[in-house]
Amino acid sequence: MKDAEKIVYFVRHGQSEDNIAPIFQSADSPLTEEGKRQAQIIAQRAANIPFDALISSPLPRTKETAELISKATGHTIEYLDTLVEAIKPTGLEGKPYTDPEADVLWKQWRVSQSDPDVRAGDGENYTDLIARADAVLEYLHNCPEEKLMVVTHGYFLRTIMIRVMLGDSLTPANFKAFQSRANTENTGISVIKYNSTYFGTSWKLWTYNDHAHLGECERGKTDSR
Repeated sequence: MKDAEKIVYFVRHGQSEDNIAPIFQSADSPLTEEGKRQAQIIAQRAANIPFDALISSPLPRTKETAELISKATGHTIEYLDTLVEAIKPTGLEGKPYTDPEADVLWKQWRVSQSDPDVRAGDGENYTDLIARADAVLEYLHNCPEEKLMVVTHGYFLRTIMIRVMLGDSLTPANFKAFQSRANTENTGISVIKYNSTYFGTSWKLWTYNDHAHLGECERGKTDSR
């Protein structure tokens, strides 16, 4: 790749059914009608953004969002398994927040997100998440296309953003702080650029959670659990 910047437009999927239900989100949760409306709006916006390739997580809520972007822009979708959401223990999937056993497992998994020595069932922990974020960034850097649009999930998107911002200075403690204080709107756009001509060679955060296309903040904020 030449020295000119590479640009990646990250899009969080539209609102899913489990985003607004009092349950721990399952992998196969589809978009709500509102989520489909949001996805239509981001697809219209994407049609005015010049990009060369469309990449998406294969889970239903990202797939549905990416399909509408594909229809509006004419880009074929490449599905990438490493773009899925942070992987929860399977014992949490679809369980209500009020389930006592699920609540214990959830709290253990949350601890594991900022402690590389803790693991909750078959869920990802801090080490797994950062390694996967690094693998995605390396993959995107090596893509021959210079302008990419990537459809992914809220928590994993924030993981990529904090890795870009802090690089090797990222610690479990500041990862936990960022994840507890930052969020993204459904279909919000975050942009990173890679450029080797200023401030050293690395990815740079350019835009975070731009959701102006929605016109106003959504009513009933979603929960990413």
